[in-house]
Amino acid sequence: MSKLNKDILFLIFEELQNDSKSLFSCLMVNRIWCETVIPILWRNPWCYDIDYSNKSYLFIIIASYLSDETKKFLTRQGFQLQLVVSYQSLLFDYLSFCRSLNIDSMNTITSIGSPLAYNQFLLQQEFYNVFMKKFPELKYLDMKSIKHQIFYFPEARIRFESLTELKCDTSIDSSYFYGLVQLCQYIQRLIVVNSDPNDYHGIAELIGIQKNLKYFEWKDDHDFYISGSDSYGEILLALEKNASTINHLNIYFMFINNRTLQKVLPKLLKLKTLVTSFVRFNEEQLKMCIYRDLEVFKIDYYELKAASIIIENSGGRIKKIFLESSYEFDDFIDNFNDDSLNFIRKVYENCLSIESLSLVLPSSKQHFNEVENLLKKCKNLKSLLLAIYMNAYVRPEEKLLLENGKELLKIINKSTPTNLREIRFLYDVKFSLETLEEFFKKWKGQHKLSILTCQPIYREQNYVILINKYRNNGVIKDFRYESFDNVVNMDFKI
Repeated sequence: MSKLNKDILFLIFEELQNDSKSLFSCLMVNRIWCETVIPILWRNPWCYDIDYSNKSYLFIIIASYLSDETKKFLTRQGFQLQLVVSYQSLLFDYLSFCRSLNIDSMNTITSIGSPLAYNQFLLQQEFYNVFMKKFPELKYLDMKSIKHQIFYFPEARIRFESLTELKCDTSIDSSYFYGLVQLCQYIQRLIVVNSDPNDYHGIAELIGIQKNLKYFEWKDDHDFYISGSDSYGEILLALEKNASTINHLNIYFMFINNRTLQKVLPKLLKLKTLVTSFVRFNEEQLKMCIYRDLEVFKIDYYELKAASIIIENSGGRIKKIFLESSYEFDDFIDNFNDDSLNFIRKVYENCLSIESLSLVLPSSKQHFNEVENLLKKCKNLKSLLLAIYMNAYVRPEEKLLLENGKELLKIINKSTPTNLREIRFLYDVKFSLETLEEFFKKWKGQHKLSILTCQPIYREQNYVILINKYRNNGVIKDFRYESFDNVVNMDFKI
C-alpha cells in the first residue's frame, strides 16, 4: 500500500476528504503519503471537527507567513510570537493549497496570540492580508461574525472572483454584502442564517447579481415577530432572477406573508431539491408548482395534502421524501386519515424510484394495506420511517400499541423490497418480545436490516438479550434506541 504512486494515492485520499481522522493518520505513513495528503487537508483546513483554540501549530504556521517587520511590530504590541520568530522553515507552502476561509475559526486561532480583543483584531487584519496574497483562489467563505472589510485588500478582487460557496448571517452589516456584490457573481451555493431580521436589501442585491446560483438555503433563527408586510419579498424576488439556474432550494421562513412566495415558487422549474412549507397555498396554487426534475422533497408532516399534489405533478424522479416531524402531534390535523391514505397512494403511483421515505399514518387496516402495497411496488426503497399516530388527546392502550407493532412487522416480513436496509419507528407502536422474536426468525436468511426507535423499553435486559442473539447470529445488523432527533433525521447514519 505504501508503494502506490502519487496519482493513485491522491484519488484514494480525495474519497477520504471528509474523514479527518483517516487523513491525519495518513500523514504519519511516509513522506510520499504526507506530500500527497497535505494539499487535500489544507484545501479547507477549517472544516474539521477539532478545537482550533488548542491548535497552536496552526497559529505558528499562519504567523510564519508574516513579514519580519510585521512580526517585530506585533511582538512590541504584546503578541506571543517568540515561537514563530525562532521556528524552523516550513516543510510545505501550506497557504498555497488553501481555497477556503472561515471567520469563526480564524477568530479562535488569533486568540492564541493575545487575549486582548484589540490585539486580536490587528492580527486578524494581518492574517487576512497574507491570505489574499497567498491563496491561489478563494472557493469557500464562511463569513459569520466577520469584522474586517477583507474584500478591499489589493488582491481581493482576483481572489473573490472565484468564490463559489458563501455562508453568512444577517447580523453582519449590509456593507459587507454590498462589498461582495462588486466582486462575486458566480456563487453557486449560498447559505444564509437569519439571526437578526432587519434590512435584507444587501443580501437581496447579492442574490440577484448571481449568474450561476444553484443552491440556496435560508433559515430563520430568531424569536422576533414580524407582522404585516411581506418582509421576505426582496429575497424571493432576487431568487426569481435565478430561476433558470437554481436546482436546490431549502427555505424556512417564520411569520411570512405568502403572496410573494406563491408567485415565485411556481417559477423555479428546475428544482431537484425542495425543502419548504406550503402553508396557506390553496389547491389551485399548489397545482401550479410543477417540478419535473425533483429528486429530494421535504415538507412538514401536517402538509400531507400539499405534498400529495406536488408528488403527483412531479416527473417521477423523486428518490427521497422526508416529512418534518415534531415531538408531539399537538394539534388536530384536518382530514388526517384521508390525506395520509392519499399521500401513500401518490407515492407508490408516482415515485417508483423512491429510496428514502417518511410516512405518517393512523392505525387502521386500510392504511396498513396501503403500506403493504407501497412496499411491494417501490422496489428501490432503502430507508423507511413509519410514524403511527392514533389519538392526540387520549393515550392509546398498551394492547393497541402492541397490535400495531405486530401488524407492521408482519407486513415488513411479507412485503419488504430486497433493497431495504433500515426502518425507523415513531410514536404509537411497540413490539412485544414474542412478536420481535417471531419477526427475527422469519427474517433469517434475508439481507441484514437496521431498526431504530426512540422508545427506551428496548434497552431493558430481556430485549437486549434477544436483540444481541439475532445480531450476533447475523440476522439483523442492528436494533437500537436513539434520541428522537436521530430517529427523525434521515441523514443520521446507523
